[in-house]
Amino acid sequence: MTITNNHKKGSLEVICGPMFSGKSEELIRKLRRAAIGKQTVIAFKHVFDDRHATEKVRSHNGTTFDAYATADVKQILTRALQPDITVVGIDEVQFYPSNEIIAAICTLVDAGKKVIVAGLNLDFRSMPFGPIPILLTIADSITKLSAICTTCNDDAHFSQRLVNSSPAKFNDPIIMVGAQEAYQARCRTCYSIDKKPNYITQIT
Repeated sequence: MTITNNHKKGSLEVICGPMFSGKSEELIRKLRRAAIGKQTVIAFKHVFDDRHATEKVRSHNGTTFDAYATADVKQILTRALQPDITVVGIDEVQFYPSNEIIAAICTLVDAGKKVIVAGLNLDFRSMPFGPIPILLTIADSITKLSAICTTCNDDAHFSQRLVNSSPAKFNDPIIMVGAQEAYQARCRTCYSIDKKPNYITQIT
């Protein structure tokens, strides 16, 4: 038996990379482009990200896009499922509960929305961060960005957390919002942590 579905589904695009790689800037660029194309855009950011105005997605270079700040995934669904909305942007997606945000994003895509999310693919320990690994596997397209290593100027793919100018410990709390005062972009050679990540246990 052949199952047909005449309902046009949406898509998922993931923008990821380390701190200072331009993730929010790229998200804003894509959302602005959609708005210029007369698409109806709505954006969200997690309330954890309180470094700047809470009602805007903001990049490190100062560009902004109006957004709802919420930790409530149900609120994202309620607002984004409105029939006139065509494009949904979510910044700092790694902060949301994995199961809830993945399910919500799949619901939005099934409802015909174009969903664009941005977030850290690795936490400061260089471990996969929250829902990002699953979102990467189900994404229609992926933009993986790199930063510039603050130590050697090579391409940086890691976020180095600093405490009193020294690398944070592996067992420190995973979530700590900050910018240049607490984080640096580092390449694989210059990145430092007191305990080597064990990736194998994550897939067994």
